[in-house]
Amino acid sequence: MKKLINAAESIVSDSLTGLASAHPGSIRVDLENKVVYRSDGPVPGKVGLVSGGGSGHEPLHSGYVGRGMLDAACCGEVFTSPVPDQVMAATHAVDGGAGVLHIVKNYTGDVMNFDMAAEMCRTRCTPLAAAAWGSPSSWRRSWVPPPSRARTWTPW
Repeated sequence: MKKLINAAESIVSDSLTGLASAHPGSIRVDLENKVVYRSDGPVPGKVGLVSGGGSGHEPLHSGYVGRGMLDAACCGEVFTSPVPDQVMAATHAVDGGAGVLHIVKNYTGDVMNFDMAAEMCRTRCTPLAAAAWGSPSSWRRSWVPPPSRARTWTPW
């Protein structure tokens, strides 16, 4: 047996519910938006750190939420990037007044959706910065095939 799955349609929500049950007091989960937060956030005066990506790589993203690490992780569907609404919800929830940093992996869907969310957040006057990890060519605005993801890494 490789996995325990109740139903394919609810695998991400089930996983997040289990994560919250395993770590009470450390994290809280917004099941509607599929976002994991630090339970003590937002922290006043701290730059909020938000990352995320497709589920199915656990504990990537949600496993790095906590004190001294991420303030929020947006959990997309299995192998699917989180949508801009998820990223916006996370960004607004962790803004402690010092701005928010999006940590984005070099995956085309993540870059596109985090970029759209960042633009929407900026229109609402949320101080925001973004960092992309991987090949710098991933951020070019010209029509160039994305570089190999094998070179990408994210320092946690």
